[in-house]
Formats: sequence, structure tokens, C-alpha cells
Amino acid sequence: MTRQRILLLGAGGHGKAIADLLLAGGSYDIAGFVDAAPKASQVLGLPVLGDESLLTALAGQGITLAHAAVGDNAQRLAAAGRLRAAGFALPRLIHPAALIGHGAMIGEAAAILARAVIGPDAEIGPLALINTGAIVEHDCVVAEAAHIGPGAVLAGGALIGAGALIGAGAVVRPGISIGAGALVGAGAAVVEDVAPGAKVMGVPARPV
Repeated sequence: MTRQRILLLGAGGHGKAIADLLLAGGSYDIAGFVDAAPKASQVLGLPVLGDESLLTALAGQGITLAHAAVGDNAQRLAAAGRLRAAGFALPRLIHPAALIGHGAMIGEAAAILARAVIGPDAEIGPLALINTGAIVEHDCVVAEAAHIGPGAVLAGGALIGAGALIGAGAVVRPGISIGAGALVGAGAAVVEDVAPGAKVMGVPARPV
């Protein structure tokens, strides 16, 4: 059976992590990378094909799938729009070493990296990024294009707004709401709701 080819937009560090996910899963053949400003000819031995001016031509060559492999939330959302406009479909990507609980919902173009845990009845929105070793417990909601950093922990029922960033190793108490576009610093302990667009750091987390 012929595997579908997938294109990665973004040849930086996060692009490397997504390529690693795909190589581990073996469900797709990676056609290569495009990047707004290519800095190398290869990533993990895979070709960097050029810049985004190639998107339409690549779609015309029968590459129907793509992923916005960009770590920055706003840039990932914008990149996904450009991929859709060029005619690509954006599948969700789940590393084979991730654990997905019963009833969990994973949205279009979301990425779940190695050793991440998605608890039962959790909801992961489109283009959300659940990074390596992160834990999203039962009944949490992670909205569109939010990023849960490596090793971060969301306790049960936490709500993470669209485009929010939960830094590496941060911990969010059960039932806490993090507003859209908010930033939680690495290692923070969030014990109170965080307003949209706010930045909090520390233990316990406080506004910066």
C-alpha cells in the first residue's frame, strides 16, 4: 500500500521534532520541508526543498498533505492558513509513544509529541501543540493553536485559551482557566485563573 506524502512547512527545531514524530510513526512519507528562509539543505537527512513560493507547485505534484511545523502559536496559525489556501489538507499528528485516553478528542492539524499524555475526555483543539512529555489530564480543554510546553502538567478540567502558551515544566491546578493569548512561564505553578493576554511566572504564578 502506497503511503501518502506529507510536506512540512518549517525547517527549524520544531520542524525537526515533527519530522521525528513522522519517522517514528511510519504512516506517511515525508516529501521534505519548505521554509520562509531556508538555512540548510537537509534536516534529519530529509530535503529542504526551498521557500514557500513552491507550495502551489508541490500541491500540483500530488502532495496532498502538509503540516505547519512552526513552534510560535500565531505564526503556526498563519502558516496553516497559507497551506490550506495552497490546497493542502492538514491531518492531526500523534507520536506512537503518546498516550491518548478514552473519549479524548484531537483536532485537525494538532500535534501530540512523544510521551505526551492526553487524559480521558480531554479536548485538544485544531493546530494545538502538546509537546514532549506534557500531561493534559481528564476533561481539560486546550483551544486552537495553544501550546503546552515540554513536561508541563494540566490537572483535570483546566481550560487553556486559543493561542496561549504554557511553558516547559509549568503546572496548572485543576479547573484553572488560562485566557486566550496568555503566557505561563517555564516552571510556574498556576493556582489562580489567568486573564487573556496576561503573562505570569513564578511559584505561585504572578503577573509580570
